[in-house]
Amino acid sequence: MANPGDKVRVFTSDETLHGTLLPDEKDFIVLKLDSGYNIGISKKRVKDVKVIEKQQAKPEAPKHVLQRKDLPKITILHTGGTIASKVDYETGGVISKFTPEEIIALFPELREIANIDSRLVRNMASDDMRFGHYNLLAKEVEKEVIAGVKGIIITHGTDTLHYSSAALAFALRNLPIPVLLVGSQRSSDRGSSDAAPNLLAAATFIAHTDFVGVGVCMHENASDETCLILPGVKCRKMHSSRRDAFKSINTTPLARVEGKRISYFRTDYAKKSSAPFALKLFKEHLKVGMLWVHTHMYAEQFLAFKGWDGLVLVGTGLGHAPISETDAETKEHSKIFNAIKDVSKDTLLAVSPQTISGIVDLNVYSPGRKLLDLGVLGNLQDTHPETAFIKLAWLLSNYSKDEARQRYAENIAGEVSERLEP
Repeated sequence: MANPGDKVRVFTSDETLHGTLLPDEKDFIVLKLDSGYNIGISKKRVKDVKVIEKQQAKPEAPKHVLQRKDLPKITILHTGGTIASKVDYETGGVISKFTPEEIIALFPELREIANIDSRLVRNMASDDMRFGHYNLLAKEVEKEVIAGVKGIIITHGTDTLHYSSAALAFALRNLPIPVLLVGSQRSSDRGSSDAAPNLLAAATFIAHTDFVGVGVCMHENASDETCLILPGVKCRKMHSSRRDAFKSINTTPLARVEGKRISYFRTDYAKKSSAPFALKLFKEHLKVGMLWVHTHMYAEQFLAFKGWDGLVLVGTGLGHAPISETDAETKEHSKIFNAIKDVSKDTLLAVSPQTISGIVDLNVYSPGRKLLDLGVLGNLQDTHPETAFIKLAWLLSNYSKDEARQRYAENIAGEVSERLEP
């Protein structure tokens, strides 16, 4: 009987194929050809499968990783994504690697940077993250702070990595160590994978920095030469596939890592203080939404959020919404204004710029001033939409609605720029 990983010869009704058998895909046999390409063959066409060579058992990874007294200790917490995975070219499957021994086997350069501990927290797509997962990660970070590690790396899928970095920046109050979220834009079976450079840069930065707080470590550009350390509340994924997809928003990055060299762009970053470390977590069943403002909207779109705890309006330009009735075609806009007014009675509303860069300024035009009159928050702030969503949820999780309304104007985790930078 043929099993995944075996070298086989597949006989079909019109051809004979040679290759490595991969796990089946329902109605198809999947074969990795000697050329390296995978091919699906309908089982209806297959006449016979003969084993040429059985898969050989692989040697086990080393049992222990030696600890060096001259190196700091870094813990890697895994939530999934491609960064801690490796393609098994015998089976064609992706194998996740999470133990310290496996991580060192994947990235042997870590031996010279730090003593590594590593464990799986969750193995999930980042789109599946919820407030409960932010709390879980915060509690795992707390364990490592108590244990006295130099810093923490969290491996994470890139699609919502910036939501999680913002969430941890708010939840981990007075964090005394660096916590860096690291992802990989390219799958580990590609020569252009950015997994190793990102992880090694994060470890290098943690081992030698006096920065404390939450950041993101990803590629600076298309090459493997440099990675950037970005502020956790002021960065965003700006490209679906490029390795330098993550950019700082309305501020400069914290630092550049080039091999063993760290170059700081700024000196005003947080350092360890005497303030006590504490967790301020999220209410897991809180209902907070985001509504992207666009042309040709209807009042029902806004009323859908009536009764929710909070809502971020991702406004056009300086933070606007279509609430002005100017002619026969815009009668719906009066209804939208009344809908926002109705929703605002029970729901805390904030606005963030869909331009991403720049500030909200509701003082300039009359539609903005109308929103201000309704108590919409976020005026004169440059907090981009994802962080605004996280901030509003965190405030509503830890304070009454009146207190959250008052505190939204505060710069709590570095999410509001004192001045805009290139």
